[in-house]
Amino acid sequence: MSNARDNAAALRDFDFFHGDWDVVNRRRTDFLDPESDWEEFPAVSRCWNLFGGAANIDEIDVPSQGWKGLTLRLFDLETERWSLNWSSSRSGKLFPPVLGRFGPDGRGEFNGDDTHDGKDVRVRFVWSGISETTARWEQAFSVDGENTWLTNWTMEFTRRKAV
Repeated sequence: MSNARDNAAALRDFDFFHGDWDVVNRRRTDFLDPESDWEEFPAVSRCWNLFGGAANIDEIDVPSQGWKGLTLRLFDLETERWSLNWSSSRSGKLFPPVLGRFGPDGRGEFNGDDTHDGKDVRVRFVWSGISETTARWEQAFSVDGENTWLTNWTMEFTRRKAV
């Protein structure tokens, strides 16, 4: 699958996300408890391109929660996969990356390993519902070797109108 044409197309995977977005977050109050409540809060996100498409950064501002976050996405030309690297102003730490790609259906799936509350978790990010004005991101954790997944955070993105 490695060739310049494939890589050129893959470098455009996150082009949809460049610009400014309003975000509706829904997050479980306990990421590992399927019975936990959901909290909802707004945010604003901005994404820009780097390295001619081989990287991008988005910053999300969540004023009601008092924190900001960022994702650095890097396309590995050798493996033809993206690494998504998250950090938050709450900790100042870079979390372990999730790795993956977009399929022919336009859905992006990215997986990695992390810990949450002292437990090893498999992490999955999914990008879907992508259009010029909307996108959906969701995070799920598995604690049983990917037999089951618990979605614990979703973000619904709506492109901000130019003022």
